[in-house]
Amino acid sequence: MTPPTYDALIREAARRFAQAGISEPGQNAMLLMLHAFGDTRAALISAGNAPVPKRVEEEFLAAVARRVLREPLQHIIGTTSFYGLDIRTDARALIPRPDSECVVEAALDRLPKDQPLRLADLGTGTGCLLAALLVQRPLARGEGVEASPAAADLARENLQALGLSGRADIFLGSWTGWQGWTTADLIISNPPYIASAVIPALEAEVRHHDPVSALDGGADGLDAYREIISLAGGAMKPGAWLVLEIGHDQKEAALHLMTRAGFESLASGQDLGGNDRWVAGCRPR
Repeated sequence: MTPPTYDALIREAARRFAQAGISEPGQNAMLLMLHAFGDTRAALISAGNAPVPKRVEEEFLAAVARRVLREPLQHIIGTTSFYGLDIRTDARALIPRPDSECVVEAALDRLPKDQPLRLADLGTGTGCLLAALLVQRPLARGEGVEASPAAADLARENLQALGLSGRADIFLGSWTGWQGWTTADLIISNPPYIASAVIPALEAEVRHHDPVSALDGGADGLDAYREIISLAGGAMKPGAWLVLEIGHDQKEAALHLMTRAGFESLASGQDLGGNDRWVAGCRPR
C-alpha cells in the first residue's frame, strides 16, 4: 500500500479535529505534524506531497488521537512559547497563555533595567512569568512561590532549562507562609480567578487537564486577590510594586481591594483581545 503524504495526513487530521469541535483544526493538525516531522514549517510545506515515513506517521496519528480526546496541544507537544521562551508544559501546571504576556509587559514597565532587583512570582506554576522577567532584567534575582510540589518541580525544570537556576529559587508552600514580602521590589502573580460555579462549563482542555487548584478562585473568583492584596498591603516594602493578572470582569473589584489596602499609583491594562487583563499598584513610600 502506498504510504500517505504529509498533506493527506494533515487534511484528515484537520477534518477529525473539526468534527470533534476543536477550534483552529488546520492549525492544530499542522503543529502536530511539525512536531512529528522535526523540521521547519517551510520544509514541511516543501515535503507536502512526499510519502510519510512510518515512524513519523505513527507518531503523528498517536498525537492526533490524543488531541481528538481534547488533550491540550501544548501537553502533546510538551512545550509552548511564552514571551519568546520555550516553556515546558504538562498537566502539572496551568498552560501559559499569550494573554499573560501583557502582564509581563506591565511588570517590566515598572522595573529599572540597570539595577539589582528582587522579584517574586506567587503561584508560579510553570515559572513562565518569573522566567520572562529574569531574562529581561539580567541583574535581578527571583523567587517563585508554589504550593503544588508537582508544579514546583516543573518550574525548577523550566528555570534550569533556560539557564536561570543561578538567579531563581522556588519556595514550596503557600504565599501565606512565604517570608519574602518585605524584600521584593516587585511581586507578580497570575492567581486562580475562575468562579467555582463556572469551572464545569470551561472547555474540556481546561476543565480536564489544567489543575483545578490553578483555576478555582472561590465563589466569586476573588479569594486569592483578597489574600494576596491583604498580605502585600501589610508587608511589602515601601515603593514596591504588585502586578496581578485578572479575569476580564475583575478590574474594578481588584482595584477596589488595592485601594482599601493602601496601594497608590493604581493602573490597569488590556490584552491584545481588548479584555481587561492586569492591575498594578505601588506600596506607598
